[in-house]
Amino acid sequence: MSTRNDHGLHGEYYGVGPLDEFPIHQLPRPVAWAGSSDRNFYDRCYLNAHDRTGDLFLITGLGFYPNLGTKDAYVLLRRGDEQTGLHLGDAADPRGADRMDQQVGNYRIEVVEPLRRLRVVLEETEGIAMDLTWEGSFPVVQELPHVMRQGSGTTLDAQRFAQVGTWEGVLSVDGTDIAVTPDRWVGTRDRSWGIRPVGEAAPAGKPADPAFEGMWWLYLPLRFEDFCIVMIIQETPDGFRTLNDCTRTWKDGRVEQLGWPRVEIRYGPGTRVPTGATVTCTTPEGKELVLEVDSLLPVPIHVGGGYGGDSDWTHGMWKGAAFTERLTYDMHDSAVAGRVMFGVIDHVGRATVHGAGAGVPEGSEGWGLFEHGALGRHDPSGFADWFTLAP
Repeated sequence: MSTRNDHGLHGEYYGVGPLDEFPIHQLPRPVAWAGSSDRNFYDRCYLNAHDRTGDLFLITGLGFYPNLGTKDAYVLLRRGDEQTGLHLGDAADPRGADRMDQQVGNYRIEVVEPLRRLRVVLEETEGIAMDLTWEGSFPVVQELPHVMRQGSGTTLDAQRFAQVGTWEGVLSVDGTDIAVTPDRWVGTRDRSWGIRPVGEAAPAGKPADPAFEGMWWLYLPLRFEDFCIVMIIQETPDGFRTLNDCTRTWKDGRVEQLGWPRVEIRYGPGTRVPTGATVTCTTPEGKELVLEVDSLLPVPIHVGGGYGGDSDWTHGMWKGAAFTERLTYDMHDSAVAGRVMFGVIDHVGRATVHGAGAGVPEGSEGWGLFEHGALGRHDPSGFADWFTLAP
């Protein structure tokens, strides 16, 4: 016997939805159906904001996981020695109706002007609220496709675009309002989609062969007054570079590839937490462009942020309808500090540019995200295994 559900569809069959009214199809199927049946299909955005002081770093985002039937959002806030994670989760509309209305509980993202202006709103939840408007300072940068394989399987196959910009609005934390003004508040954002591990852990199957020994990662989107730089580098444990993408976009629209950057990371003694980096790039004319990057505040995004290695909460995980929780971490707690080296760390990044290829006055200042992870073995860094620390 056939029955109709609340969406006017027969039984449990969810097919055509509101998105199918628009000519945006890429496959011969309804838009709500992911192009891959892989459980790890995702579509997510990431945004960060800071006032250039290093006193505070806000990281936030929202994601859809259609093959898991879930959607979620998070806010990660580092202030001094305290890091707070706010998590929101719910069921995703199987017809995809909420893809154009990006909202999870009290959290929503409004696309005011595609690829240029967004509004991020969190109605008061567990003591945190915000109403912030993003303005892109330069056009978005389409990054190279990112693929990772383990043995015969694909663990990550994703596309992403990135942008640098400024923020305006109000951030409220436990009754204190923080004015966010575009003359001081800057940040970066990205949107990515494809395949990457999300939700609950899948059955392991045969042990990986070869075993995963680690990865080295650097992501450096920086905003200068006259140009922006977006750099991504990934290396295997022996230092083989599997991803190398570095572009500079000028205000007049020119785009330059900056070659094969050479990177020197400076780590705090006895840690894997970087304090800064020297990155030497090459312009198309063969001129040297050097970035001196400093960390003003580190935020391990796997401590309350839901990224790889987070033992408390993971993107895409089903926690029940209308789920919310707030977790707070003392970053001096030995149990928390011991987790830091096993994931990626986002830093408030300050940079100066030098060299004949700078194209702007020597020492010009830029701001953005300094994201780095040295996970497991990395021979060029002198890390022999998962537990080796910097001297």
